[in-house]
Amino acid sequence: MRQSAILATTLPMLVSASIANATPNCMRDISPYKLAGDTMEWSMTIAPGADCIQGLRWSTMQIYSVSVAEKPKLGELVLVGPGFRYFAKPDFNGTDTFTLVVVGKNRHDQGTSTVQIKISRPSQSLVLSSVSQPK
Repeated sequence: MRQSAILATTLPMLVSASIANATPNCMRDISPYKLAGDTMEWSMTIAPGADCIQGLRWSTMQIYSVSVAEKPKLGELVLVGPGFRYFAKPDFNGTDTFTLVVVGKNRHDQGTSTVQIKISRPSQSLVLSSVSQPK
């Protein structure tokens, strides 16, 4: 009961504090899981201090539960319905990982899948500028 009360007061603060920082299209290499004892590896690219929201439901699935098998070490993870929201710390550098277990039904078959997510910073883009020469 106490943990849910803390989550109920903390979650709105986390969400409202970072709404402007949500990273669009932060997920890469997403392949559907099958809820058949399979393990999927997904990638996320996110800037320090930003967050990423991702749903876990596919069109033919019912999700019964999502749980965290391995927590991230360099960010915060919040489960939101059949999905998650990852918050990168402002000093995020390097890579982070977390693992989720999804339980549900795909068409008529019940099962589980494991989703491993690897998080990295965007690569620094090279900025070129031109300097005009006097004539």
